[in-house]
Amino acid sequence: MHTISGTTTLICLLGHPIAHSVSPRMHNAAFDALGLDYAYLAFDVTPDDLPFALRGLRTFGARGCNLTMPLKKAVIPHLDELSDAARLSGSVNTIVIENGKLIGHTTDGIGYVDALKKEDGFDIPGKTITLLGAGGAAESIITQAALSGAKEIRVFKRKNATFANAAAFAGKIADATGCAISVLPMEDADALRSSIAGSDLLCNATNVGMGDDARTLVPKEFLHKGLFVSDIIYHPAETTLLSDAKNAGCRTANGANMLLYQGAAAFWLWTGHEMPVEAAKQALNG
Repeated sequence: MHTISGTTTLICLLGHPIAHSVSPRMHNAAFDALGLDYAYLAFDVTPDDLPFALRGLRTFGARGCNLTMPLKKAVIPHLDELSDAARLSGSVNTIVIENGKLIGHTTDGIGYVDALKKEDGFDIPGKTITLLGAGGAAESIITQAALSGAKEIRVFKRKNATFANAAAFAGKIADATGCAISVLPMEDADALRSSIAGSDLLCNATNVGMGDDARTLVPKEFLHKGLFVSDIIYHPAETTLLSDAKNAGCRTANGANMLLYQGAAAFWLWTGHEMPVEAAKQALNG
């Protein structure tokens, strides 16, 4: 186990709530495996406190941080630069601090796509996707899936004040990538049923089902054998959606491998080293 010293470089996770996160376990195991003098800690930070937290990280000489809900969009006005993917998706989950500048990246989308391909043998190109939610993680997944060659993406979200914004975002990504992307009301059960019936992949990119929340946005009768069902939630390991999907004969995946592979992309940005995936995976499963 690596011992923290006066030369140890800080990397951290900011979000609210944060106590459930396994990211510190994963990254610290990877640092140990490579003998790197870094430490990864989690801090509960609200959007109101975010500017002060970022100022502190810069002052302390931290190398960077990850961001989770509800900070992935809130952080953007406080950054000095954005990567192309972060700018296109409008979401940041990784910051690298270079010469005092805060540079925002997104690794959520590539983490999702890589996890499906490398761990589950599911390739995005040519596939039709039903995606639930339109928040920061969802937008990163939409962006990367479109860039990776998805045939069509149907996004379902609540018909609220941000619905028009989600539709505008989908149009922007569709124009940039040539992927057919639509946004439909979550309340339209017939449309949801029809979309799932014609999809190869169903992804829950909302927080419905996280922790002690036993809800699901998808009636079990909508699920069909041959559908791959993924949930970006990893706590609990099996949400109600995934349990229903398994009972329907679907292949399933939770968010642990997405976490692993988005972490691997962030790890490289911070350290210049490839993450030792097996060591990180063992830590996540420990």
